[in-house]
Amino acid sequence: MNFVKGFIKLSPVMLLATLMILKVNALTAAPIATIYAALVAMVLDRLKSKDVFDAAITNVKEMQIVFFILMLAYAMASAFMTTGVGASIINISLNLGLSARTIAVTGIIVTGILSVATGTSWGTFAACAPIFLWLNHIVDGNILLTTAAIAGGACFGDNIGLISDTTIVSSGIQKVEVMHRIRHQGVWSLMCLVLSAITFYLVSLYMGLPTTVGNAADAINSIPKEAFETLAVEKPAAIELLNQVKSGVPYYMVIPLILVIICAFRGVQTLLCLLVGIISSFILGLFAGTVDSLSSFLTLVQTGFADAGSWVIVMMMWVGAFGGIMAKMNAFAPISKFFSGLARNVRQLSFLNGILCLLGNIALSDEMAQIVTVGPIIKELTDENVEGSEEDLYKLRLRNATMSDALGVFGALLIPWHVYVAFFTGIASAVYPLHKFVPLDLVKFNFMSMIAVVSILFLTLTGLDRFVPLFRLPSEPDVRLKRSTKKI
Repeated sequence: MNFVKGFIKLSPVMLLATLMILKVNALTAAPIATIYAALVAMVLDRLKSKDVFDAAITNVKEMQIVFFILMLAYAMASAFMTTGVGASIINISLNLGLSARTIAVTGIIVTGILSVATGTSWGTFAACAPIFLWLNHIVDGNILLTTAAIAGGACFGDNIGLISDTTIVSSGIQKVEVMHRIRHQGVWSLMCLVLSAITFYLVSLYMGLPTTVGNAADAINSIPKEAFETLAVEKPAAIELLNQVKSGVPYYMVIPLILVIICAFRGVQTLLCLLVGIISSFILGLFAGTVDSLSSFLTLVQTGFADAGSWVIVMMMWVGAFGGIMAKMNAFAPISKFFSGLARNVRQLSFLNGILCLLGNIALSDEMAQIVTVGPIIKELTDENVEGSEEDLYKLRLRNATMSDALGVFGALLIPWHVYVAFFTGIASAVYPLHKFVPLDLVKFNFMSMIAVVSILFLTLTGLDRFVPLFRLPSEPDVRLKRSTKKI
């Protein structure tokens, strides 16, 4: 009887996952699952409707700061894509002179920086694929190596970017500050990026690729008209960025990104960091001629607010309500009991949380679906089974947020049937029709994803994360499983 009751309590999660698998829009799936969870709570636990709705609303209220961060994040992303910040990053790299041996290395670094600046992996890939794939063609590079490099770099900012929706949502679900999260994983993330760049260069040497230097202008002029038409439909913002790359923008337009990064690592509050980026891009954009007036810039900001409010914030409100109801009826208790039974210590439990995120991503084929579905489960696993100081428990939640996002974003590029892979292969085939891309093309050489996924799980399980600055998890007995305490 208890098993049946526990199964029914978990059925809202299964319903949400099923709707996601069936490609039902998240804004539709989340309300349906939330309403169903409320009915289950009232029937099984005989909770009053007021108690259920209070639990939902209370959980949403606790996420209010996340909503403001999301709105400013989308506003800053819109500003950076339009005022020339993104174009300046690309132009600086293209003017260095690239060969077949260096194009993949440069590609992953440029897309990594650009994805941090714009907060979007899909937009970054859409903007950079036409340039780097045709430049690769000119210098006679390896098309699969270059494609995998820009795909991996595009996902870098989705995992650590201050304005990335997956970064903000995964942090919000675990109830940790975005800025604390970025500082926690910053060194590890940079290590993954550097190791990936080195790997791409070594593989380029092994392949014996030529050293002929290509011209960026030739690459842009080679982009067919059909590619621009595809981008206009899939990612309109990428068109404006490409036009700025072609016409050129002052190099000083990269300063807003530098200011935001400096503020972030100096511990400045997240909202202030975002405001610094928005204001500085406006001021410098006026000098660069990429901003016409205050009113036109405010329209950009308003567009960012509207984009966040029309999708991400609304979804987060429903996800928050869903999590509050599920917690009220203790729905995750069976999963918590099962996984805590497998773990002998806190590190193993944290490792299993990561495995659960990876399995969720494989099953759902959507990184955001995994974050909002599995995120509350791993939070419950940690909250209910681990004890220690609030500071140490906070570090565990930081790792949960990092793994949920990393195994969602980077794990996506290792799953051939994932929506990430489908989008990237579709864009690549459209902008570079000389090669018909298939999903395994992105998986085969995606060293960034391989290094990120394997390293975070390995470091978490073995305790070697103590050698990575700011990335160390608290160890026993500072944190311990509750059942271990009971035995003592």
